[in-house]
Amino acid sequence: MKSLLLSEYSHLELTDLPIPAVGRGEVLVRVEACGICGSDVHGYDGSTGRRIPPIVMGHEAAGTVEATGEGVTKYSKGDRVTFDSTVYCGECPYCLRGQINLCDNRQVIGVSCGEYRRHGAFAEYVVVPERIMYKLPGNISFNEAAMLEAASVALHGVKVSQIVGGETALVIGAGMIGLLIAQAARAAGCARVFVTDVDATRLKLAKQVGADEALHCSGAELVAEVMRLTGGNGVDIALEAVGRNETVAGAIDCTRKGGTVTLVGNIMPEVTLPLQKVVVKQLRLQGSCTSSGEYPEAIELIANGKIQVKPLITAVAPLEEGPSWFERLHAREPNLMKIILTPRT
Repeated sequence: MKSLLLSEYSHLELTDLPIPAVGRGEVLVRVEACGICGSDVHGYDGSTGRRIPPIVMGHEAAGTVEATGEGVTKYSKGDRVTFDSTVYCGECPYCLRGQINLCDNRQVIGVSCGEYRRHGAFAEYVVVPERIMYKLPGNISFNEAAMLEAASVALHGVKVSQIVGGETALVIGAGMIGLLIAQAARAAGCARVFVTDVDATRLKLAKQVGADEALHCSGAELVAEVMRLTGGNGVDIALEAVGRNETVAGAIDCTRKGGTVTLVGNIMPEVTLPLQKVVVKQLRLQGSCTSSGEYPEAIELIANGKIQVKPLITAVAPLEEGPSWFERLHAREPNLMKIILTPRT
């Protein structure tokens, strides 16, 4: 099968690999679309240590069922499907609590990190366990379905924020996840949603997908503008989708007393915490890790238009063009959001 292989760091090549065998409880999916995730780009250059070559990356995918293994009962050949990026064991204490994203034996499609190697979906076919799969409604295209993984991450960030309705939310960072978080916050009942970024182009997209305010500022200027918009109180919830010292500090400064700061972004492994502000304002700091069963909700919200993903897709390209798109994303070429690769030409 045609595959995009990371044969060494910063080098992708189109190659022919065997179609993977289907084991018990597994499904062979004929891939129709697979998005390039930021984690793939970071893995491409070896900076994360979680894409050790040789590996076929790609975990944001959708396609059709080609074959099923022994014991599979929910899917048949030809079914339109997508799948979670997380392969959870279903047996550890976290899985039994329903916290599948925290599984003690968690693996991720398209990742090789020393402990395991699991080829992904930048290929014509990929094998995944039945338990992480979902059927797609007819009104969601394969390209849109490739956005479901990112949408589920956004929905999880909103879920752990414990929104009850009527809140004012600030999303810091108008990248892919930030723009999806803004829409998820609105769908969860937030009355006002502000989005801030230092990239004006991304803020245009924020307005396009429904942000009430798109704030092209940072630091003290951002805090002043948020206070102006909230009558000096600050927002009820800040959802930080970057993960840097200055953006985490901004989230804390912009949140009202007794509010919540949810940390989704994690570019930096460590940040400095303004402890006294957190304590004196009695803020709740909430981490959010990937997703944990939000796929059905993501499918419903995209199907009914409450989360728009089409405006976030920059290009759909054949698998053969994958190396050049990775180079452009790695070089941080402006105005690129989601690139989707398809093995079908």
